[in-house]
Amino acid sequence: MFYHNLSPTLFKIGSFEIRYYGLIFALGFIIAYFMIPKIAKIRGLNFSKDDTADFLLYILVGAILGARIIYVVVYNFSYYFENPLEVFALWHGGLSFHGGLIGAIIAGWFFCRKKKFDFLELADIVAVPLALGLVFGRIANFINGELVGRISNVSWAVKFPCCEGFRHPSQIYESLKNLIIFVTLWNLKDKKIRKGTMFFTFLLMYSGLRFFVEFFREPDPQLGFVFFGLTMGQVLNMVMFALSIFSIVYIQKTKNQSGI
Repeated sequence: MFYHNLSPTLFKIGSFEIRYYGLIFALGFIIAYFMIPKIAKIRGLNFSKDDTADFLLYILVGAILGARIIYVVVYNFSYYFENPLEVFALWHGGLSFHGGLIGAIIAGWFFCRKKKFDFLELADIVAVPLALGLVFGRIANFINGELVGRISNVSWAVKFPCCEGFRHPSQIYESLKNLIIFVTLWNLKDKKIRKGTMFFTFLLMYSGLRFFVEFFREPDPQLGFVFFGLTMGQVLNMVMFALSIFSIVYIQKTKNQSGI
């Protein structure tokens, strides 16, 4: 068993500090900046580094807004209704992956419409660095000692300072889940498949594997179990899984899609 005593701060000078989470967040965008044009070239899409920089700005704004809005409305509405100014206090935490994904999709759609790119072609490409970025993002959650797992007596259980008992390192489980997704998409990037297949494969694998990992993750304390012993995350992933299957079946049957 492991006692978590990792500091979330890399270094601090006076009131100024650099945190691992912020560095990893920035690293994700750097990886995307260099990876997207290379994969775009492989997939036959003319997408420059200037296009990538503009696109990532859209995604950054959309993801943060979406992640915050969904967290406020779905996960802790009563608290923010009583403390409306806290909605803007992002430094206090409270972001939803599903909300961030929705916000990023909407922002990406607006970008593609403005720049005349095919949304599904670009979504296929972006899914690859997104999966890799999530690998490191969950490691950052582990370093921060947040989003902890449920109490367990497995030999690799972790004692987090913020919680009682030893717990599953669910953040590491999620990181490994994202690594599986990344490897799958990386192997798909060179294949001639219908546009949208990689993107919806990402959504399908993420929602399916995340549903399973949620059984090892502590539910949000303000919500607990919301439906037949399932967490809010599992409910949202069930919806995403169903939509992903429908979308994959649809694009495979649509004759006007490019590819096989």
